[in-house]
Amino acid sequence: MKLEIFHTPPPVSDTERPVPRWAMRLAYALPLLLLPSCLWRLPFALHFEMGQVQDVDMPPYWVSIPYVLGLSVLSEAIAVLTIGLVRGWGEVAPAWIPVIGGRRIRPMAAAAPAVLGGLILTLLFTNVPIGDGRSLTTLYGIVDTVGYTNDAWQALATVCITPISAWGPITIALGIAYYRRRTAPSPGRNP
Repeated sequence: MKLEIFHTPPPVSDTERPVPRWAMRLAYALPLLLLPSCLWRLPFALHFEMGQVQDVDMPPYWVSIPYVLGLSVLSEAIAVLTIGLVRGWGEVAPAWIPVIGGRRIRPMAAAAPAVLGGLILTLLFTNVPIGDGRSLTTLYGIVDTVGYTNDAWQALATVCITPISAWGPITIALGIAYYRRRTAPSPGRNP
């Protein structure tokens, strides 16, 4: 048996079936929605606390800079990958990818990681304020919220960080829409 590393992709114009307008808009808006939180994180790499009152010391630069930059780049890269749920390269692997390039992607192979990732993101970023400077989180229970030196820093933090809580639900919705679109019977076939 001959191992073929590169395959010619089957003819697909963009997507097999039309993508709903709401899904297309959400997929393209997601990287922009996460951008403020990624930019908010960057000063922390250089130990600028953005008005937060911290009791703990910051890690050394050789830890904080790669960690914060890597986290921001990884967040944006994953958000860009969700665009594949509404584009043709999410249905047929690009030809330049070794082994799977040019082959059709099974619907569950893309939808299952998207929905599972969306559930994990929802668990990570769900934070419900319960008053008295405390919040209810999914993973940690009741935690004290971070204090700020003034209201302007707190307002800026809220504007930058709050949109990240929509990341999980958006990814789940896009994953389900992708699966439904890819597994729906063709219009010409009788069920």
